[in-house]
Amino acid sequence: MFIDEAKIHVAAGAGGNGCVAFRREKFVPRGGPSGGDGGRGGDIILLSDPHMNTLLKFRYNPLYRAARGGHGEGSNCHGKDGADNTVTLPVGTVVFDLTTGEKLWDFDTPGQQVIAAKGGRGGRGNARFATSVHQAPRRAEPGTPGLALDLRLELKLLADVGLVGFPNVGKSTLISVLSAARPRIADYPFTTLAPSLGVVGLDRERSFVMADIPGLIAGAHEGKGLGIRFLRHVERTRLLLHLIDVAEISGRDPLEDYDIILNELKSFSPVVAAKPMLLVASRIDAAGESDRLVRVREFCTERGLPLHEISSVTRQGLEELKEAIWAKLEQIPR
Repeated sequence: MFIDEAKIHVAAGAGGNGCVAFRREKFVPRGGPSGGDGGRGGDIILLSDPHMNTLLKFRYNPLYRAARGGHGEGSNCHGKDGADNTVTLPVGTVVFDLTTGEKLWDFDTPGQQVIAAKGGRGGRGNARFATSVHQAPRRAEPGTPGLALDLRLELKLLADVGLVGFPNVGKSTLISVLSAARPRIADYPFTTLAPSLGVVGLDRERSFVMADIPGLIAGAHEGKGLGIRFLRHVERTRLLLHLIDVAEISGRDPLEDYDIILNELKSFSPVVAAKPMLLVASRIDAAGESDRLVRVREFCTERGLPLHEISSVTRQGLEELKEAIWAKLEQIPR
């Protein structure tokens, strides 16, 4: 199950209390105060793990606590520090403060680590308060509580290329042919219910990551269909691949589809709409005798847009498309 949003509560450990004690030992006539300090509370540490790809575990376990520090004891024995609790997150997770909505951290690289909640400080024992004029203090400090936070986690997949388009235009078929990804493929709308990632290899030295995003429809920014909740996953991509279905049996106007998808991208984010884009005429093997493909060609010629014609079934144009994607990625900074 792919989960890309979750809410969690993290609580660092409280510090241990200081101790009030006096030495009572044989042959020690003036023992004096000997209360030890409390231990430090454990921290909550967030760590990005490249082996995780979903936030599913946080749906079933939303509470994370660190151990509290041990209390101080007599004979100047300090309490044990509380153990830290390291919480692993998928690479690409953005962490927000649930209360204020403020963006706190963006885990966009593997092994990135931050202390999300600092543990409480241990209290001082009475040995700390002994002075030349106050030699038998009966005062000790309690430990301070650890920091507690309510966090919202949002996962944005890291990919070089993002596939966008209407449902059933061939996005899932394309990524299944070009990579080892195996998304659900069927002849009904909204077959893809969650993003899929696939690594596309050109040769031993060249490869890129492609993300298949669930299809958009008119009004997606208003919540129609699956809405635009998955479009966050193309925010990190460097290049968009816009698939237009030219098959005769689709029954839709390909140029109208093109305008609708662009409008939905702009409604979601002007930054996403401004990303470099390659236009792909999909399912040309089923174009038949209609003028759909001809109209798309004329439209691209008028607009000066490069058009790539492919068929994932017959594999026509796929090698040329991969080379075009790689050439475009070489021009775009990471």
